[in-house]
Amino acid sequence: MARTESNEFKNGTKAPDFTLLNTVDDSFVSLNEAKGEKGTVIMFICNHCPFVIHVNSELVKMANDYQQKGIAFIAISSNDVDNYPQDSPELMKQLAEEENYPFPYLYDETQEVAKAYDAACTPDFYVFDADLKAVYHGQLDASRPGNGKPVTGIDLRTSLDNLLENKPALENQKPSMGCGIKWK
Repeated sequence: MARTESNEFKNGTKAPDFTLLNTVDDSFVSLNEAKGEKGTVIMFICNHCPFVIHVNSELVKMANDYQQKGIAFIAISSNDVDNYPQDSPELMKQLAEEENYPFPYLYDETQEVAKAYDAACTPDFYVFDADLKAVYHGQLDASRPGNGKPVTGIDLRTSLDNLLENKPALENQKPSMGCGIKWK
């Protein structure tokens, strides 16, 4: 379990556009189709990462809490499936069904989307406002597998609450940490 921190992504940066396969229903989804009315969370995750497995239930809970408030959630897996077959689109679909993902789980086969976002790890969280400008890039919370801290989603939840309440972005945005994206 190699620990990799997320790279810097400046607030105000426009979300790079994409159209990717949604493994949940085999449709193609673009950012503009999937974005939220008030904001959008883009999460780089994968099936096998212990850091993602550790927070999966909170991701589902958070999406269910905030989607009704106009915040869309989009999950993307960019891992190399040749060397990590457990992250294949078929198994992504299966996991999304098992976990009851209330959001699209997109497959970035070329890894171009991960590169456009400078994503480094799973999970890697980005929050964009209604105009798709970045307001947060950082950790879900301080919980990690084995550190004994509860999974609360407090950092990401605070960021989303600030966005919805027209408050300034969090000043102290701590990087996310997880497994490094498996590059080809």
